[in-house]
Amino acid sequence: MAKQSAVPKDDADRGRGARKPAHALTPVRGRSPDEPGSALALDRLIHERMRLGIVSALAVNERLSFNDLKALLETTDGNLSVHARKLEEAGYVTCTKTFEGRMPRTQYALTAAGRRALERYLGHMEALIRATREG
Repeated sequence: MAKQSAVPKDDADRGRGARKPAHALTPVRGRSPDEPGSALALDRLIHERMRLGIVSALAVNERLSFNDLKALLETTDGNLSVHARKLEEAGYVTCTKTFEGRMPRTQYALTAAGRRALERYLGHMEALIRATREG
């Protein structure tokens, strides 16, 4: 039997017309949504746990194979594949497929755009933490 999460994954899971929690929509201390420190400024693509793990792992490693990432993040082939593809489509990671003999080898690397997105995300998180501690 599949394990189900008690937390809805998206608006479709919440039901028609459901709203997001107020704290997810309110900028910190009246900041505009694009300023660091605004909850609205977080890059939703990176904010998802698995994708943040992929980007973070690639930020400290020049390249990682599919199997290395899978073991590091303790996930399944399908889960890693879906999240890596989303990052690739956004231009945050590159995927290089080669063969060693007859065995396929998939390597991932963080792009310059991915590194900038991660830095921006970390800046926003640091601003949110500061604002919370000051409050």
